[in-house]
Amino acid sequence: MDADTQNELISLETKLAYLEDFVQKLQEVTVEHTNAIEVLRSENKLMAQKIRDLTEQLEGDVPNRKPPHY
Repeated sequence: MDADTQNELISLETKLAYLEDFVQKLQEVTVEHTNAIEVLRSENKLMAQKIRDLTEQLEGDVPNRKPPHY
């Protein structure tokens, strides 16, 4: 194997090592974001339910409520 071929091979191996590291870090970030999204979805679901409950409670307390078309 001549020197140029060996240098190219070393260069390719170095690039591959950097790419493997990058993919690993990208995967870790993706997992973190997926977990954060799951937490936010569950919090959003709880808040939406609380808003529905409060809306239902307040609708009964308003005696002269205008119809929705006004």
